Amino acid sequence: MTTQIDFSAPRFVILGGGPGGYEAAMVANSLGAKVTVIERQGLGGSAVLTDVVPSKTLIATADAMRRVAGAHDLGVRFDAEAKAAYADMRTVHERLLKLAESQSADIRHGLERAGVKIIIGQGRFVDANTLTVSTEDGEQTVEADAVLVATGATPRELPSAKPDGERIFNWTQVYNMTEVPEHLIVIGSGVTGAEFASAYRMLGTRVTLVSSRDRVLPGEDADAAQVLEDVFARSGMTVLSKSRAEAVDRTAGGVRVTLSDGRTVDGSHCLVAVGSIPNTAGIGLEKAGVAVAESGHIKVDGVSRTTAPNIYAAGDCTGVLALASVAAMQGRIAVAHLLGDKVTPLKLKRVASNIFTSPEIATVGVTEEEVAAGKYQGDIIKLSLTTNPRAKMMNVTEGFVKIIARRGSGTVIGGVVVAPRASELIFPIAIAVTQKLHVDDVANTFTVYPSLTGSISEAARRLHVHL
Repeated sequence: MTTQIDFSAPRFVILGGGPGGYEAAMVANSLGAKVTVIERQGLGGSAVLTDVVPSKTLIATADAMRRVAGAHDLGVRFDAEAKAAYADMRTVHERLLKLAESQSADIRHGLERAGVKIIIGQGRFVDANTLTVSTEDGEQTVEADAVLVATGATPRELPSAKPDGERIFNWTQVYNMTEVPEHLIVIGSGVTGAEFASAYRMLGTRVTLVSSRDRVLPGEDADAAQVLEDVFARSGMTVLSKSRAEAVDRTAGGVRVTLSDGRTVDGSHCLVAVGSIPNTAGIGLEKAGVAVAESGHIKVDGVSRTTAPNIYAAGDCTGVLALASVAAMQGRIAVAHLLGDKVTPLKLKRVASNIFTSPEIATVGVTEEEVAAGKYQGDIIKLSLTTNPRAKMMNVTEGFVKIIARRGSGTVIGGVVVAPRASELIFPIAIAVTQKLHVDDVANTFTVYPSLTGSISEAARRLHVHL
């Protein structure tokens, strides 16, 4: 029997302390709930400790290497005694892991200051209103009026390519390496595979990218993926398209990847990046009445409700969209709905996302593929950055801005930016999409000269319809 929720001060339990969990905890606490967070790793979850924070810190180092390598074209010279730049991987990994630990500690301190109770341990449902938590000190029971499940996901493994943390890695283990790998074979050309392939190539590693599809980033904007493929080719990276990895084995001095057509690729190390699986098994969801899809993801609606009346879910365990920002938004929406605050259901067409390759690829809203398929009526302008004066000053030789406007009304409905710091440049387009701005609103907003944002304004200007 479900306990009646006391909306004046409900007992709100959050299973998982990643972005979906800790963001929800802060909001719920501010709205008067009694909040308990159960986390098995550390606050911030895998996003902070083993995924987003460390990987993007590694990428920042790689980008610094790229800028050093290109400094000669900008007139920067090194004296004759200076040695070539190189990456000290031991220092790099020490820095990124310390940064991750620091971020986790900051999150924990912030929650504790706000009065949120934190339990480090493995939680599981006994029923919809009761959880047990296994901790270092034993087992304890936690009663709840409502629960948010935000348990995240873990790297998917190939049965014939088991990571060992020495030569064969998943993306949580690459920080074990103390030296730049001589030849890294990356299996998987999705976001994670492309990001690590890009980063390690900039760090000086020979990289072979194994892609089962006909191009890298098969789910992204085709023009953006083509720019990245061209950059990869110019950098000397080998991309094996339409090639499926069957097995990865250790050799005397490294690894051997066997492809489905019988070919083999030898390297020093291998990174397996073939997706993730939700952390939903073994936590008692069936006892709580929470339905999961065949993939193991928790089924949720637009306000993060599950099939159990008092249980919500957020983040990668839902399979909605594997982004920390989406997890955080799902968590905030869940709390707002539960506690009767103003609620706006999650709208995926407003989500801005970024791929941290070099150059970065940022997107928001409707895609060109959807326009071509007839799902939306849109006008599209793509403007190369090669004509942008700031890009020329920065020696940026590839990239573009693409804006999609609804045909007839001129409302901005989508956009793509391929450029250095595209993650920052996508924001004005995301605002335009979210606030349903007209292309003239964007075009008539002042931009700094010279700036890369000038190309966003120019692209919008070219979508103006003369009355």
